[in-house]
Amino acid sequence: MFGAWERVVGAEVAAHSHPIKLERGELTVQAESTAWATQLRLLSGRLLTNIGKEIGRNVVTRLHIHGPAAPSWSHGPRRVRGRGPRDTYG
Repeated sequence: MFGAWERVVGAEVAAHSHPIKLERGELTVQAESTAWATQLRLLSGRLLTNIGKEIGRNVVTRLHIHGPAAPSWSHGPRRVRGRGPRDTYG
C-alpha cells in the first residue's frame, strides 16, 4: 500500500498526502492542509474503490484522514488555565 500510493491515488493527490499506517483494514492518511483533508474525505469512496482494484479487496476497509495539527498556545514557563489568548479580546 505504501509503495503504491501514487499509483493508486494519482500524482496530484499523492503530492499533497501520504499514508501513515495500515492497521486492521483501516488506513490513516495525512494531508498537507485542511483543504486537502476535506478533499480526500470527499473522494474517500473513489479512493477505497481504487485501492480495492490495485491492492486487493478488503485490504483497506476504512479511511482515517487527518489534516495538519493545530498550533499549540503552550509557550513559556508560565501558563494560565482557561481559554488562553481568546479570553482577553472582550
